[in-house]
Amino acid sequence: MKCIFNRNLKLPPPGEETFFLWGPRQTGKSTLLRETYGTDHWIDLLKADEFRRYLTHPESLREQFEAEPPGPAQQIVIDEIQKVPSLLDEVHWLIENRGLHFALCGSSARKVKRGAANLLGGRAIRYELHGITAGEIGAVVDLDRLLNHGYLPRIYEASRPRRMLDAYIADYLKEEIAAEGLVRNLPAFSDFLDVSALSDGEIVNFSNIARECGVSSHTTKSHFQILEDTLLGHWLPAYRKRPKRRVIGAPKFYFADVGVVNRLAKRGELLPGSELYGKAFENWVFHELSAYASYEEFEGGLSYWRLASGVEVDFILGDMQVAIEAKSSERITQDHLRGLRTIVDDHPRVRRRIVVCREARARKTRDGIEILPATTFVRRLWAGDLV
Repeated sequence: MKCIFNRNLKLPPPGEETFFLWGPRQTGKSTLLRETYGTDHWIDLLKADEFRRYLTHPESLREQFEAEPPGPAQQIVIDEIQKVPSLLDEVHWLIENRGLHFALCGSSARKVKRGAANLLGGRAIRYELHGITAGEIGAVVDLDRLLNHGYLPRIYEASRPRRMLDAYIADYLKEEIAAEGLVRNLPAFSDFLDVSALSDGEIVNFSNIARECGVSSHTTKSHFQILEDTLLGHWLPAYRKRPKRRVIGAPKFYFADVGVVNRLAKRGELLPGSELYGKAFENWVFHELSAYASYEEFEGGLSYWRLASGVEVDFILGDMQVAIEAKSSERITQDHLRGLRTIVDDHPRVRRRIVVCREARARKTRDGIEILPATTFVRRLWAGDLV
């Protein structure tokens, strides 16, 4: 199969803004930049000759665009900017003194931050490209394919995704971790990846993971920080405002791509109705919500709510604007609604309560809980009808 995805992230017109575009490897950042700005002023630091040139002589960037400046409605693209952070000083000078505009693309800001590189003094806006969403696929969403293949465009389209996912993980270890010198013990980090995948969508127990990997809790925490910095995963904070009862305050961790989780956790094929399918379904709902919040600049944030007793709601959009449960069941029962019914006792002002599921038709309970099929949920989410 071959799909053309209409990405929901809208970049600024050429020559209007300087910005960073971050995102996990293979999410389609370069494709989006080419479609938006063309390749007339494109610097690709993945090319060995360009990498060596700018690494040894970063001033050649300034000399290049002093000699041949782009037009006022053109954008200079630097792909994989984290490979040569020293270029940011030259970028800064060209912005200040020549009024040029750059698109600075990369898969990790860790090396840039660690090297105390010039972050352009707040002059650059930050965008993040997530993996493909159901809202970008089109009218017909193959949810089983998304949950098994993941959200990386090329792998989603593949007929045999497992080998491609294995190659993706190997390249991540080689290019992002080893090449950038982010860890000293690469085999231990590889073991950590396998173990951490089992905690996807869960509150992380650092001690247990450290024990299984044979490292310290401090090392485990630093490894999770690497996953976050290289955009392979994100923390979901707990909602803690105005609690009437004791609530859990620890965050959860979600990997950015469920296909990567499947391979690391050795899940095999996920079949509807299984427990692992349900976990992948929750990851997907998080993916859609976090991409929506990012692309639409939703200021309310995303969190989860959980009482110390274990009663929980998977996702909270904003300050109790929408409470959402992700259930992959084809029939929602009273047990599935417990969290959404309990939350109104502590937060009666919650505006909407929704269960995202695999029921065939949308419906509403007597107490106002909306039961939405997955396809209906994403259609309303990306149409802006949920918030």
